[in-house]
Amino acid sequence: MRVGTVKEIKNHEYRVGLTPESVKELTVHGHEVWIETGAGMGIGATDEEYRAAGGVIKDGPDPIFAECEMVVKVKEPQAAERARLRRGQILYTYLHLAPDPEQTADLVKSGVTAIAYETVTGAGGTLPLLKPMSQVAGRMSIQAGATALEKAHGGRGVLLGGVPGVLPGKVVVIGGGVVGFNAAQMAVGLGADTTILDRDPEVLEKLGIHFESRAKTRFSNKANLEESIADADLVIGAVLVPGAAAPKLVTRAMLKTMRPGAVLVDVAIDQGGCFETSHATTHAEPTYVVDDVVHYCVANMPGAVARTSTYALNNVTLPHALNIAKLGWKEAMRQNLHLAEGLNVHEGMITYEAVARDLGYDYVPVAEVLA
Repeated sequence: MRVGTVKEIKNHEYRVGLTPESVKELTVHGHEVWIETGAGMGIGATDEEYRAAGGVIKDGPDPIFAECEMVVKVKEPQAAERARLRRGQILYTYLHLAPDPEQTADLVKSGVTAIAYETVTGAGGTLPLLKPMSQVAGRMSIQAGATALEKAHGGRGVLLGGVPGVLPGKVVVIGGGVVGFNAAQMAVGLGADTTILDRDPEVLEKLGIHFESRAKTRFSNKANLEESIADADLVIGAVLVPGAAAPKLVTRAMLKTMRPGAVLVDVAIDQGGCFETSHATTHAEPTYVVDDVVHYCVANMPGAVARTSTYALNNVTLPHALNIAKLGWKEAMRQNLHLAEGLNVHEGMITYEAVARDLGYDYVPVAEVLA
């Protein structure tokens, strides 16, 4: 199969779909790999390294979109990229369709077969292709929040770890999954007063065992949430409903109870955000203020640490890419139903139920497509 990857064009997105090492794996297995010139510069990978790995360097994205059977990316295709997609082509990347009707409409119109990293499952309902970026984003959320808390950036002027004789900052993490766990690890490591809220008693028990007295856990209901954020310096939104739009847990009214200069970091912004006042921002302009509360809502947080993120992502995406290239997407999904969960759009049909429900499309089960 001819596989291609292009330079990401989203604002301050430095990751790349394939590393030179991944290109070598694909070429060793007999596949042809095209790389847009300069695609790897954000992770320090030169065209020469891609050539040495067996890749073919192409000038610009046009030949890759026009002639490659599968395009491997990191972020959802931007409007200019969506216009180049075509029927019979495989798009393998993060999509986050539920809060993005324009992208969904364009993918439906294109006829492309779109496989979303974020809905590919693993044993026990895990999301293995989302997990490494959730780990990165969770850890980054604390350092981003700590920076936003500085007075020069509009925050309260609070040091999360405090100093002898001065209390540490208070961090509230909403959601105890992969993002929340990693955020809490970083907050605890800095010495912050950390509280984690979740609705699953088993998750709360595991968090309590892991953190012991270093972090507090609370059941997530409206009363506990309101009380926790009113007293917080930094709130991390780490809520995920796989493939669907995130629930709006923190309302505009709740902001009025918060301390002036407190910070919200919405890691769920890719799925629409879990704060009512959230809207996506970029690394160029990461924050804005609503009711004296600083909002950090960067939709591609891991892009800021592109090398770490790209290699972590390729570790989990490459095995599926190899199988798709070897067997074709349909047979690869027949043999691996976890991969089949990643199919979101195929030839004008929405094949992921949460996306169809949230955006008002007819839902066509993947099983029907594979039959």
